[in-house]
Amino acid sequence: MKRILSVILLGFLISGISFAQVYKWVDEKGVTHFTDDASQVPEKYRPKAESVEAIQEKEDTSVEGEIAPKKKEDSYQDRLGRGEDYWKGRVDESRRKLGELQDKFNGLTTRYNGLTERLNASRSTAERGALRTERDQVQKEMDECKTQMVEAKGVLEKKIPEEAELYKAKPEWIKQ
Repeated sequence: MKRILSVILLGFLISGISFAQVYKWVDEKGVTHFTDDASQVPEKYRPKAESVEAIQEKEDTSVEGEIAPKKKEDSYQDRLGRGEDYWKGRVDESRRKLGELQDKFNGLTTRYNGLTERLNASRSTAERGALRTERDQVQKEMDECKTQMVEAKGVLEKKIPEEAELYKAKPEWIKQ
């Protein structure tokens, strides 16, 4: 009786697995596709399609059109599960913010210099007072902008690299 049960159980296990021919190809975007039907491989990729012997369980659905899992090195994440896109996004955002601040500072400097020229050329006491007040306001904005630029540089050059090291992100993700 045990022998018959063993044979039946073995029959179920063997019938649950089938050997199938699987074809693999990579499209122009670098996406890897798999199918078990050679006619499903687009014509232009057929010469480069590889035939792969695979063992599949019958319950599996066709893997046609699915993206192959990323290589282990491509799927590396930091300690909090964040990948390369997160870290590069942080660096890009910090660079963008710093660039905007530098542009703002340059504009304020131009405005300050123009006000100084107008102040020097003015002969009216009232106009000179108004120009001095406006120029002082621009100077305050320039000082605030300088402070923000120093902070943005600190984030880009110190804070992000320190966080990346703390969370074990790859150093090349934050290279400037």
